[in-house]
Amino acid sequence: MEYKDYYQILGVDKNASQDEIKKAYRRLAKKYHPDLNPNDKKAQEKFKEVNEAYEVLGDEEKRKQYDMFGSNFNFRGGEHFDPSQFGFGGYSYTGDGRGFSDFFNLFFGGKSGFNINDLFSKARRPTRQKLESDLYLTIEEAYRGGRKEVSLNYRGQLKNLSVKIPRGILPGKKLRVKGEKWGIDGDILFKIHFKEDDRTRIDGLNIISKVDLLPWEAALGTRVIVKTLEGKIKVNIPKGIAAGKKVRIPKKGFRDMQDKVGDLYIEINIVNPPSLTKEEEELYKRLSEISTYNPRED
Repeated sequence: MEYKDYYQILGVDKNASQDEIKKAYRRLAKKYHPDLNPNDKKAQEKFKEVNEAYEVLGDEEKRKQYDMFGSNFNFRGGEHFDPSQFGFGGYSYTGDGRGFSDFFNLFFGGKSGFNINDLFSKARRPTRQKLESDLYLTIEEAYRGGRKEVSLNYRGQLKNLSVKIPRGILPGKKLRVKGEKWGIDGDILFKIHFKEDDRTRIDGLNIISKVDLLPWEAALGTRVIVKTLEGKIKVNIPKGIAAGKKVRIPKKGFRDMQDKVGDLYIEINIVNPPSLTKEEEELYKRLSEISTYNPRED
């Protein structure tokens, strides 16, 4: 059985603080989260590995036990680990192959004949576990609420949960779910995140949505159809608007759980045609000849 370097898995130093370990775990859990990597078995396995590493290093007592043996676990090289080599007699390992890896079960439980916790004189009382996980929602999912199918790694097993999302929940909020229904001992605390979108983002209760305009639409003004959380609306764009400028539409933003509503901001993005007809090119040439404006001059 190979030694698992949990520090290397999380990419932290062996002297890392608990805060550094937690930050590394959150970053990697987000990177390999099943919701963000659907049908990617490699990401799923990496997600399990990261969770296993944090299960040990994120717990001060488990971390001490793990550090006590360190990489010397594998120094004799064989398939079987005999604890009597370390001064503890009479145990042999027979891993059950479920949940976390055999390496984890050898040291911290499972149905193996040897549990490293037995080596410590002070037995710890079993505590009700509280799991923490990240939950990624689209702005629309958070706005409307409802049910969300979520994959959660629990002791090396992937659990599929149906989580009730309250309407109007915002990023950073935490959602507590009881785990017994899905065979999870304890509560699950989901931290809410919104999925990133290069076209739409949220700022407090305000929603900023990009709208593409052609150069002449920006110059002459136009009317565009914009998608809001409550449906499509028509918006007048004033003439002479510049790229990056915003048009505010009151009370069309995000509605939170206290029924407060933000605004919708249309952010202008000017897009040139990928190609020009001969007539269009002539018009641009004519415009360049008669225009006196130069943006490169003060």
